[in-house]
Amino acid sequence: MVGAIQASAPPSIAGLYALTPDRSDTDSMTDFVGAALEGGAATIQYRNKTAAPELRLRQARALHDLCAAHGAIFIINDDIDLASAIDADGVHLGRGDAAIALARARLRATALIGASCYDSLELAEAAVAAGADYIVFGSFFPSNTKPDAVRAGLSLLTTAKARWSVPVVAIGGITPDNAELLIEAGADAVAVISALFDAADVAAAARSFVALFNKR
Repeated sequence: MVGAIQASAPPSIAGLYALTPDRSDTDSMTDFVGAALEGGAATIQYRNKTAAPELRLRQARALHDLCAAHGAIFIINDDIDLASAIDADGVHLGRGDAAIALARARLRATALIGASCYDSLELAEAAVAAGADYIVFGSFFPSNTKPDAVRAGLSLLTTAKARWSVPVVAIGGITPDNAELLIEAGADAVAVISALFDAADVAAAARSFVALFNKR
């Protein structure tokens, strides 16, 4: 007798978590993301704050296919409708975005839902209680992407890892030179934009981040 088919467990967030830069050229976007994936990025978050809805849909579909081909996790920033439309692996929600419960109801059962917690363990507590699959703290260092972002301390990572079982992600001004501090403090993943996609060699930059996790 054949046993019941078990749903596969969702993948876990770990390693290099790359956030896409705002680019209107889809071919350029996929080239850059492809290089990051070749370098070992494990998760890609599509984040384009300036694109029109039609372009966002086109880019998200292209990146979804690219991530699937590399076995990487594909996350949509903020937009539950877009994540649902392309059957993304999950969605990331910040303060002021839709509720985690709404995302859980709208997306497939195995979808990953991430939550920005900034410098707040209280926000993290609420996110985990609401069903977040991973939590993000930061900015840990000055960030060109969000220069006015609140700064977070390394102790947040250590405390969060001791308190909750979900993956903990660090974000904000992270480079290959400072990422090791975050990993040693407990970060399961580092979320990076500029230090990756502004690099002369994106794949090499990705490999430099991945090497830090391989040292653990």
